[in-house]
Amino acid sequence: MERMQINTRGDDPELSTDLGSQALSGTVCSCAEYNCPVDATINMIGGKYKALILWHLIDSTLRFGELRKLIPQATPKMLTQQLRELESDGLLLRKVYPVVPPKVEYRLSDFGCSIRPILSAMYDWGADYLAANGLVANCSMRSAGLSCG
Repeated sequence: MERMQINTRGDDPELSTDLGSQALSGTVCSCAEYNCPVDATINMIGGKYKALILWHLIDSTLRFGELRKLIPQATPKMLTQQLRELESDGLLLRKVYPVVPPKVEYRLSDFGCSIRPILSAMYDWGADYLAANGLVANCSMRSAGLSCG
Protein backbone atom coordinates (compact mmCIF):
# COMPACT_ATOMS: atom_id res chain seq x y z
CA MET A 1 0.00 0.00 0.00
CA GLU A 2 1.39 3.34 -1.04
CA ARG A 3 1.77 6.04 1.60
CA MET A 4 1.27 9.72 0.91
CA GLN A 5 2.13 13.03 2.50
CA ILE A 6 -0.67 15.38 3.50
CA ASN A 7 0.26 19.04 3.37
CA THR A 8 -1.77 22.04 4.41
CA ARG A 9 -0.90 24.85 2.04
CA GLY A 10 -2.54 27.49 4.18
CA ASP A 11 -4.78 28.63 1.32
CA ASP A 12 -7.92 27.40 3.11
CA PRO A 13 -8.66 29.95 5.86
CA GLU A 14 -10.89 27.49 7.73
CA LEU A 15 -8.14 24.87 7.98
CA SER A 16 -5.51 27.45 8.78
CA THR A 17 -7.60 28.94 11.57
CA ASP A 18 -8.91 25.74 13.09
CA LEU A 19 -5.98 23.40 12.63
CA GLY A 20 -2.94 25.60 12.36
CA SER A 21 -0.45 25.14 9.59
CA GLN A 22 1.45 22.35 11.33
CA ALA A 23 -1.50 20.19 12.41
CA LEU A 24 -1.62 18.31 9.10
CA SER A 25 1.78 19.13 7.67
CA GLY A 26 3.95 16.07 7.31
CA THR A 27 1.32 13.67 8.66
CA VAL A 28 1.69 10.30 7.00
CA CYS A 29 -1.52 8.69 5.81
CA SER A 30 -2.02 5.16 4.55
CA CYS A 31 -5.03 6.25 2.51
CA ALA A 32 -3.47 6.97 -0.89
CA GLU A 33 -6.09 4.82 -2.60
CA TYR A 34 -8.83 7.23 -1.55
CA ASN A 35 -9.83 10.25 -3.59
CA CYS A 36 -12.79 11.18 -1.42
CA PRO A 37 -12.13 13.14 1.80
CA VAL A 38 -14.95 11.30 3.60
CA ASP A 39 -13.44 7.92 2.68
CA ALA A 40 -10.04 9.07 3.94
CA THR A 41 -11.57 10.24 7.23
CA ILE A 42 -13.55 7.04 7.75
CA ASN A 43 -10.46 5.00 6.92
CA MET A 44 -8.58 6.73 9.75
CA ILE A 45 -11.28 6.85 12.45
CA GLY A 46 -13.71 4.13 11.35
CA GLY A 47 -12.30 1.23 13.37
CA LYS A 48 -14.45 -0.56 15.91
CA TYR A 49 -13.29 1.53 18.91
CA LYS A 50 -11.22 4.30 17.30
CA ALA A 51 -13.80 7.05 17.80
CA LEU A 52 -14.19 6.13 21.48
CA ILE A 53 -10.44 6.06 22.00
CA LEU A 54 -10.00 9.43 20.33
CA TRP A 55 -12.91 10.91 22.29
CA HIS A 56 -11.45 9.84 25.63
CA LEU A 57 -8.03 11.19 24.74
CA ILE A 58 -9.29 14.64 23.70
CA ASP A 59 -8.72 16.21 27.09
CA SER A 60 -6.44 13.75 28.83
CA THR A 61 -3.47 11.43 28.67
CA LEU A 62 -4.44 7.87 29.55
CA ARG A 63 -2.74 4.58 30.23
CA PHE A 64 -3.86 1.33 28.61
CA GLY A 65 -5.66 0.15 31.75
CA GLU A 66 -7.58 3.41 32.01
CA LEU A 67 -8.72 3.06 28.41
CA ARG A 68 -9.78 -0.54 29.15
CA LYS A 69 -11.97 0.70 32.00
CA LEU A 70 -13.51 3.41 29.82
CA ILE A 71 -14.14 0.99 26.92
CA PRO A 72 -14.85 -2.34 28.69
CA GLN A 73 -16.44 -3.93 25.61
CA ALA A 74 -13.07 -3.83 23.81
CA THR A 75 -10.90 -6.88 24.29
CA PRO A 76 -7.25 -6.15 25.15
CA LYS A 77 -6.21 -7.47 21.73
CA MET A 78 -8.70 -5.28 19.85
CA LEU A 79 -7.85 -2.20 21.93
CA THR A 80 -4.14 -2.74 21.28
CA GLN A 81 -4.78 -3.12 17.55
CA GLN A 82 -6.86 0.06 17.39
CA LEU A 83 -4.27 2.02 19.38
CA ARG A 84 -1.49 0.84 17.06
CA GLU A 85 -3.47 1.89 13.98
CA LEU A 86 -4.22 5.33 15.45
CA GLU A 87 -0.53 5.75 16.31
CA SER A 88 0.52 4.62 12.85
CA ASP A 89 -1.87 7.16 11.28
CA GLY A 90 -0.36 9.94 13.41
CA LEU A 91 -3.52 10.60 15.44
CA LEU A 92 -2.06 9.68 18.80
CA LEU A 93 1.28 9.55 20.54
CA ARG A 94 2.50 6.66 22.65
CA LYS A 95 5.02 7.24 25.41
CA VAL A 96 6.75 4.25 26.99
CA TYR A 97 8.45 4.66 30.36
CA PRO A 98 11.41 2.34 31.11
CA VAL A 99 9.99 0.98 34.37
CA VAL A 100 8.78 -2.36 35.68
CA PRO A 101 5.91 -3.01 35.32
CA PRO A 102 5.77 -1.28 31.94
CA LYS A 103 4.07 2.11 31.88
CA VAL A 104 2.64 3.33 28.57
CA GLU A 105 0.67 6.54 28.11
CA TYR A 106 -1.41 7.63 25.14
CA ARG A 107 -2.37 11.14 24.13
CA LEU A 108 -3.56 12.86 20.99
CA SER A 109 -1.04 14.38 18.64
CA ASP A 110 -1.70 17.87 17.29
CA PHE A 111 -3.11 16.18 14.20
CA GLY A 112 -5.31 13.99 16.43
CA CYS A 113 -6.66 17.07 18.20
CA SER A 114 -7.91 18.32 14.84
CA ILE A 115 -10.52 15.51 14.87
CA ARG A 116 -12.37 17.00 17.89
CA PRO A 117 -15.02 18.94 15.91
CA ILE A 118 -15.74 15.88 13.78
CA LEU A 119 -16.23 13.64 16.83
CA SER A 120 -18.39 16.26 18.51
CA ALA A 121 -20.58 16.55 15.41
CA MET A 122 -20.86 12.76 15.23
CA TYR A 123 -21.91 12.63 18.90
CA ASP A 124 -24.54 15.34 18.40
CA TRP A 125 -25.90 13.72 15.23
CA GLY A 126 -26.09 10.30 16.90
CA ALA A 127 -27.75 11.71 20.04
CA ASP A 128 -30.37 13.45 17.87
CA TYR A 129 -30.97 10.23 15.94
CA LEU A 130 -31.38 8.20 19.12
CA ALA A 131 -33.72 10.81 20.65
CA ALA A 132 -35.85 10.87 17.48
CA ASN A 133 -36.26 7.12 17.86
CA GLY A 134 -37.13 7.27 21.56
CA LEU A 135 -33.73 6.07 22.75
CA VAL A 136 -31.24 7.60 25.18
CA ALA A 137 -27.49 7.72 24.57
CA ASN A 138 -25.89 5.21 26.91
CA CYS A 139 -22.17 5.01 26.22
CA SER A 140 -18.88 6.17 27.68
CA MET A 141 -18.90 9.30 25.49
CA ARG A 142 -20.34 12.44 27.05
CA SER A 143 -21.19 15.68 25.32
CA ALA A 144 -19.10 18.41 26.86
CA GLY A 145 -17.09 21.46 26.09
CA LEU A 146 -14.06 19.53 24.97
CA SER A 147 -10.65 21.03 24.80
CA CYS A 148 -7.61 19.45 23.32
CA GLY A 149 -4.05 19.73 24.43
